[in-house]
Amino acid sequence: MPLQLWVSVAALAVFSGVLGLGYLLVMRGSGVFMFALGPLAMTSAMLGSWLVTVYQLPKLLAFVIGVVAATALSALLEMSIVRPLHQRTGGAELPTVVAIVAVLFALQQLAGTVFGRTPLPGQALVPASSWRLGGLVLDGPLLLLIGVGLVLLVAAGYWLRRTRYGRMLRAVGDNERAAEIIGVPVRRIRLLAFALAGALAGVMGPLFAARTGVSFESGLQWTLAGFLALIVGGIGPYWAPLAGGLIIAALQTLAVYWLGPSWLDYLTFAMAFVFFVFRPQGLFRAKVRV
Repeated sequence: MPLQLWVSVAALAVFSGVLGLGYLLVMRGSGVFMFALGPLAMTSAMLGSWLVTVYQLPKLLAFVIGVVAATALSALLEMSIVRPLHQRTGGAELPTVVAIVAVLFALQQLAGTVFGRTPLPGQALVPASSWRLGGLVLDGPLLLLIGVGLVLLVAAGYWLRRTRYGRMLRAVGDNERAAEIIGVPVRRIRLLAFALAGALAGVMGPLFAARTGVSFESGLQWTLAGFLALIVGGIGPYWAPLAGGLIIAALQTLAVYWLGPSWLDYLTFAMAFVFFVFRPQGLFRAKVRV
């Protein structure tokens, strides 16, 4: 595979890895899969592009508005849907997952109605100048995507391990009942997990769209990218989704390069099936403290 293709692998791996980290935060904080992260990333990207193209807002301001919107929508989802369902069903996971999936499709259709059903151009926050490094061609939006994604991963790892709220979120993930008994504010932690996951999606959506563009259908594709990164990497250390994203991105790119784009979906779902059957915990497991 040409060396240049590994640049695309790195970009896709970092994007899906950070979305997978959002899944991981919500899983550790509430025990449910946050399938609406893809549409939240899409909403942030489409809102920012729409504000720039229609209202000529500065790109940075439009980006910030998109991130705030994704964060607020994620927190609102927890307060208005996930929390009441959790209370009424005694913590049953299936009704909550079904409700989140319904929100996924509702957000996609709403974005198509508000922003239009034709793809919008991505809005690069830095000049698209390119540089040659040996046999590689690198550009500003690509480096920004990878750089910001890696910074977010490192910052999340530090926050989980070194801060009070990070340790409380890990405690809730290990044993919610025990955490509640010792005084951990479980409700606040669940809300914080959703808000942080929404913020991660809100940041990465516009950065990834700057290279690929974005449409209202991007939400489902991005949801699958982050979900597969988590499934392959595992619900373990904070960097596990990045490892999963790297494997997924490399195999998908190899499939397209060697076999053609028609094989992409087959390989992706075959890989998901293999991990679900033979390695449902993913490559890296969480260390549970009792």
